[in-house]
Amino acid sequence: MADDTITAIATSAGRGGIGIVKISGERAIPIASAIFQPADHRRAAEVRRETEQNDLSWMVSHRLYLGHIVDRQNDRIVDEVLLSLMRAPASYTREDVVEINTHGGPLAMQSILKLVIAQGARLAEPGEFTRRAFLNGRIDLTRAEAVADLINARSERALCAAAAQLDGQLQRKIKAVRQAVIDLLTQLEAGIDFPEAADELPDPATLVQAVRTRIIEPVRQLIRYYDEAHILRDGLQVAVVGKPNVGKSSLLNQMVQQNRAIVTDIPGTTRDVVTESLNLGGIPVTISDTAGVQSSRNPVEMIGIQKTMEQIERCDLVLFLVEAHLPLGEADVSLFGRIKHRPHLVIYNKMDLTNGKPSGGSVPEDMIQSPHLEISALSGEGIDDLKARILELTAGEASVDLNPVVIPNLRHKKLLDAAVLAAEALYNDLQNNAAPELLAVHAGEILRLSEEILGIAVKADILEQVFERFCIGK
Repeated sequence: MADDTITAIATSAGRGGIGIVKISGERAIPIASAIFQPADHRRAAEVRRETEQNDLSWMVSHRLYLGHIVDRQNDRIVDEVLLSLMRAPASYTREDVVEINTHGGPLAMQSILKLVIAQGARLAEPGEFTRRAFLNGRIDLTRAEAVADLINARSERALCAAAAQLDGQLQRKIKAVRQAVIDLLTQLEAGIDFPEAADELPDPATLVQAVRTRIIEPVRQLIRYYDEAHILRDGLQVAVVGKPNVGKSSLLNQMVQQNRAIVTDIPGTTRDVVTESLNLGGIPVTISDTAGVQSSRNPVEMIGIQKTMEQIERCDLVLFLVEAHLPLGEADVSLFGRIKHRPHLVIYNKMDLTNGKPSGGSVPEDMIQSPHLEISALSGEGIDDLKARILELTAGEASVDLNPVVIPNLRHKKLLDAAVLAAEALYNDLQNNAAPELLAVHAGEILRLSEEILGIAVKADILEQVFERFCIGK
């Protein structure tokens, strides 16, 4: 356990009915004793007579006590509170933890936080409470990451996925793979150390079967879960792209049902990327209105166009807008050539200005083959179809089943990809009767990768990347 004691406000900023100041560490209870005056004055007086100090050691763990936070230096009451202490190891961090439930005004919470720091605690870093829970062995790294996913969930389905991971579903699957590798390594090392007993070891066909069913197939399934469902947690990035004045900003406003982007008849009104979030079928979507792409020597407009191209490369789906009432122009064709390598949907906008079908003109063959849709961003015609099509193109026609699907994050995915390569090499070498020493190298690599996912063997810089996503107070 860490030697120092940390503290933070554990509730959201701003005003609310309740605010919580959390303290964790070996001095959590003495610090709380210095600033808390129980409402049970008789019990407090007895303790002071017996110990000659204001001591909360008589309190029962995991029970709320009414009292006041007192600034003894200035002889004033700060707030009436409910205080609970959770004695180690039965706490979130496996350290002594005190939670002060105060009224949720910023001034009250900050005043209490200052008193706690004055008594010797330090302000916690982002995610430090959960990091201590991990370092003290209460949770593995996959469950620690699930805490951040739970806090940051932007849809009900993302919340369910995070809850499943917090419940340990991913941990159990990785542990099963790890155990299979340990069993295999035990047999391989026995063959290396005692070659005379090789006849007593499982035959190669049995080992090949075990590698396929207990290692390769479960890891591949986890990778499929990521490929199919990671957008539930990570969200979907959609970029609206087109030449100036094709209706990109109007489309953004229709999608989010508010006037988020400025709309004028002047081409080039949007000079920067404007983003807004919405929820489509349980999937969090960030939609970006980008600057119109055209030949320009205006330095400000050129910067906007560069940002548009960067947005195209990082998004999950490009909505490529063209004007339905006009023939396709050279600028449209040129821009399509720059986005066609990305997942995209061609949108014929301004259908309200046509006789019911796009004007067309000379359309490139690959654009004809692209998925397309006809809408009017002005009237809202086709917007519901567009939302459905976005989900179809990104999540597939069938909705993602979250029960009991586990969704690895990108860190897990990279390690799982490497584990599959090592497992396939092991599988092939087993079939070719390779030396046990070579097989043990492959198995050892799979073991290392599985332990890095769980956090059994993980570098400090990886931990920094994991916990920097957390808020202060969790």
